[in-house]
Amino acid sequence: MAAHPKVLQDELIAATEWVCQYLSQLPDAPVSRPMPARQRARLRDAPLDPNGGELRQILDFVREEIAPFPTGNGHPAFFAWINSPPAPAGLIAELLAATVNATCGMGENALMDLERGTVRILADLAGLPATTGGVLTSGGSMANLLALATARTWFLTRRGSGDGPAYDRDHARLTLYYNAQAHMSVAKAAACIGIPAHRLRPIPSDTQHRLDPAALRAAATADQAAGLLPFCTVTTLGTVTTLGTTATGAVDPLEPVTALCRSTGMWHHADGAWGGLGAMVPALAHLYQGVADVDSMTVDPHKTLSVPVGCGTLLVTNPEHLHTAFAHRASYLTPGEPDALPWLSHATIELTRPGTRALALWATLHHLGRDGVTGLLQQYLTLADLLREKITASPRMELVAGGPWPVACFRLTDTTTAGPDALHTRIAHRVQTAGRAYLATVTVHDRTVLRACLCNYRTRESDLDLLLREVLQAADSDPATPTRYTD
Repeated sequence: MAAHPKVLQDELIAATEWVCQYLSQLPDAPVSRPMPARQRARLRDAPLDPNGGELRQILDFVREEIAPFPTGNGHPAFFAWINSPPAPAGLIAELLAATVNATCGMGENALMDLERGTVRILADLAGLPATTGGVLTSGGSMANLLALATARTWFLTRRGSGDGPAYDRDHARLTLYYNAQAHMSVAKAAACIGIPAHRLRPIPSDTQHRLDPAALRAAATADQAAGLLPFCTVTTLGTVTTLGTTATGAVDPLEPVTALCRSTGMWHHADGAWGGLGAMVPALAHLYQGVADVDSMTVDPHKTLSVPVGCGTLLVTNPEHLHTAFAHRASYLTPGEPDALPWLSHATIELTRPGTRALALWATLHHLGRDGVTGLLQQYLTLADLLREKITASPRMELVAGGPWPVACFRLTDTTTAGPDALHTRIAHRVQTAGRAYLATVTVHDRTVLRACLCNYRTRESDLDLLLREVLQAADSDPATPTRYTD
């Protein structure tokens, strides 16, 4: 039903005022709150009113039923995962883009060209060549899926496998390599394109948690000798997985991996969902030598730049490979101009695509500028260094791993010898339940430890102190911590 313009204006103003109030009060609110079972059931099972409702009820619903139970990633004391708060520029841009409501998949409109432009800027920030193109995605998982599908098509096309028995025979021998610390989305993407688990090769890491090029070469050589087809290696720029693996912020060695990929005919994809922009930070640039030579890269602006959730990117140094993998023609979908650029739907599996990603990313980049992007990343690195210093200085804590990206993995040292893994799990749960700070656990060297990530532009030193106080208070309430401290 159509709303009167004055009614719509009043409700938009009320919603905007609430957004400003919510964000201003966020640091003083709990990081998170457990959702009562009754509340969960109400959201899942509520019927649709046959008569509809008023626009003002939408704001009331969000204020009363949704906002009190956040994930917590907007709060400056949230350290659990790489989930950033929304940048103000992105918030404004998403409302404006939703109003224009143009699809960035088919046809020609301004937001499609804006997406091409912001992808070009992002590629430049990542240190990739000027030829680079790509497409915005829902996040790193979708970007990794598109990358592996592109690599598969590229590899089989070069072999001349065609679409018949030769394709099936070669596809059944494709083998994928990746850092054993890689994000789970890599294995999930492989499954989606038909690469079974027995042809996935998680490569061991070295003492710095970086993919070991010698181990990669040995694995690829053995597979080639066995008649398999190594087609792609995935390196990781800033390892941050959440459960069951190392999560230290390590950056894999790019140059030796690319050299091996070239000599064996493999595609090199770099998963830089978190760390893809490290080449522009002076303190990290040396780790990104050779980044311009990778074939593709994942970058998540909703992690690194605080663009609102739902904005990832796949960057491909030769975008024609994307079009080869995904361009499909239909009589009802043809460009109207003979010189029109390939539609963005020809670079992804989506046809209808939201324009909110492009405008939110552009607005955030426009607001920050190049120096602002560098400054934001440096701010996170500085905070992480400070947190690691505080952990190291504490007589009760031990820094287990961390860096070069802003993450700290640590454990309590004044515990009984029995059950330290379970203890750290309980500590994290107690901190989360208390609602004043939030962190996660992760496995490092087969031990469960606490992990804090720095990716909130609102976080200050006082939030670091709060986090460590909460950890110690949670430990002091556990019987596995025999010593009580009052300092």
